[in-house]
Amino acid sequence: MHAALKLINRRFQQAQPGATGSPGTPLAPAATFTYLPGTTALVLDSPHSGTRYPDDFGSACDLPTLRRAEDTHVEKIYDFAPALGVAWVEAHFPRIYLDANRDTTELDTTLLDGEWTEPISTDPRVLSKVRLGKGLIWKFTDEGEPIYNRLLGVDEVRARIDRCWRPYHGAVQQAIEAAHARHGYSIHINCHSMPAVAASHATDFPGLVHADFVVGDRDGSTASPALSALVCEHLRERGYSVEHNHPYKGVELVRRYSNPAGQRHSIQLEINRRLYMDETTLAQHPEGMARLRADLRALVDRLLTTDPR
Repeated sequence: MHAALKLINRRFQQAQPGATGSPGTPLAPAATFTYLPGTTALVLDSPHSGTRYPDDFGSACDLPTLRRAEDTHVEKIYDFAPALGVAWVEAHFPRIYLDANRDTTELDTTLLDGEWTEPISTDPRVLSKVRLGKGLIWKFTDEGEPIYNRLLGVDEVRARIDRCWRPYHGAVQQAIEAAHARHGYSIHINCHSMPAVAASHATDFPGLVHADFVVGDRDGSTASPALSALVCEHLRERGYSVEHNHPYKGVELVRRYSNPAGQRHSIQLEINRRLYMDETTLAQHPEGMARLRADLRALVDRLLTTDPR
């Protein structure tokens, strides 16, 4: 193991991709994420597959209810990537505790027991998610169930941001900047999964039956159209149904760290969970998982030979 990777491992006490521990395992501050640096221009991150539920969560929901918010097993789908020289960043904290794919301004202050003095977004597009209870700190589950029966302390929320949001974003930014410095361009895939059917409080399209994949580039603002078309084409060639920017366009992680004009390309990729798991039991479908991993390995191989300039 080279010196830089040893330093990263010592600093963050990180596990290998997919080794997020048992659901409900107490989360130590030093183990909030994994960052494995790469050597190629490709960066993958999985912000929503974490399964370590912190002791200070204080939710009113039981664990099975909370776990329905996870992008369960996404880290396992891509666990081949680091061996190919792809940079990998993976959250271990659950998204229902803090959503790393939101800006810190996307906070529902009615959740708090005191005044929030930091900036708050007034963008109507952002506020539509906050109204659904899906801001930085979730208020409702996808089914509309309240997550808390208490108000959260202002310092408690700040601590979540400092312990989870800031270091995770720092790792993603570092990975993208390093890839760009090495190659003159970077390709960032923000890895997610989605339910087969949108629940009542999940999106602005409740009841929508999702395609197999949704490729999001915020209407062409976070990646070149040719690169997004390549991803869509690859998946359709393998027999999948694919939507582009509907109903998921991409959120904070692709917005914040992309600049297509500067050859920093970011795409959000959503996978329909029915392809690889039972959404009730969370058990994997071995055949579906094997096919998906093979097809996404082929996509990664293709992206590794793609220069978007």
